[in-house]
Amino acid sequence: MIIIKFISLTAILLFSSYIGIIISNKYKNRVEDLKEIKRGLNIFETKIKYTYEPVPEIFKEISGNLKENIANIFINASRNMHKNTAKDAWDYAIEVSNTSMNKEDKEVIKGLGKLLGKTDLDGQVSQIELTDIFIDTQIEKAEKEYTKNEKLYKTLRSCFWTCISYSAYIKT
Repeated sequence: MIIIKFISLTAILLFSSYIGIIISNKYKNRVEDLKEIKRGLNIFETKIKYTYEPVPEIFKEISGNLKENIANIFINASRNMHKNTAKDAWDYAIEVSNTSMNKEDKEVIKGLGKLLGKTDLDGQVSQIELTDIFIDTQIEKAEKEYTKNEKLYKTLRSCFWTCISYSAYIKT
């Protein structure tokens, strides 16, 4: 009987730790995704200033330099720009992306699409810079949430394990 309780408690510990790690990683991945999208926009700004290539081609090139989930935003936008406006393609690519970004992050990034392909070079560069500033704010918020929630979920794992262990000890 004691062996069954020990195995059950160990399984509960492992399961609760696993869930805590998954939830904590969601916050960590959000920070990484935002930093990666910022990197992509910095590449986009440089390319648009100096190469004069069409936006779909630039997006295709950018996708080769980024991590897969963020690269998919740029590649999907590039593919859809042939059928839709640049704004619609960009918005769609962000919506269907499989990232850890929250709704507020996505809305900030969608802001880039407002002038994408509609204005001259300076207008697009200033829109990229503005989006970049907003992303910096979102990165700060995400890092604070990550720090706070990482501690929270680690503490919850410990508390949960302690409560289960204590209740199992009392019942024996």
